[in-house]
Amino acid sequence: MTLEAVRRSPPGGLALPNTAKVRARVAPFATRFILRGGADVVAPVAEALGVAPPTRPLGSASEGARAALWQGPDEWLLIAENDAPDLGAKLEAALAGVFHTLVDVSHRQVAYEVSGPGAERLLNAAVPLDLDVSAFPAGMATRTWLMKSEVGLWRPEAQKFRLEVSRSFGPYVTALLALSARDQEMC
Repeated sequence: MTLEAVRRSPPGGLALPNTAKVRARVAPFATRFILRGGADVVAPVAEALGVAPPTRPLGSASEGARAALWQGPDEWLLIAENDAPDLGAKLEAALAGVFHTLVDVSHRQVAYEVSGPGAERLLNAAVPLDLDVSAFPAGMATRTWLMKSEVGLWRPEAQKFRLEVSRSFGPYVTALLALSARDQEMC
């Protein structure tokens, strides 16, 4: 018997909001790593990933389908949406001799993109942070809560958010986004 990993979308048949005010969708599958280390990891990772991990708290950096999100003083979430099967090997080679930890969390997480003029309002129904662009500007990334689910929240553009969620919470997050849109008459 051979076991084969199959990637499935997490909504489980539930519909995500898709209106003139707000659109939510499951982001394309991505390769993800949690990187821990000091300031000396930034240059080698930038060379291997094509994006320098930000050193500014709550910051992010992106280039095309690759991003690095600040998670803490010595921690980043690295994302590559394109098929990057050799990225782990490239990162490890670049980091040879540099004290670090690098953990592949690709299958642990799923991402949602929420965009449109109603995205702030939709998310603020369940997120305890002020998501007004003046308080949470484009480029900002943090960990927070979406009701009962811990999420990574990144605002790559003024009207676009990305939620990084544990895969097991996918159906819950899908239902929550749909309910919030319905309650706010965004459907």
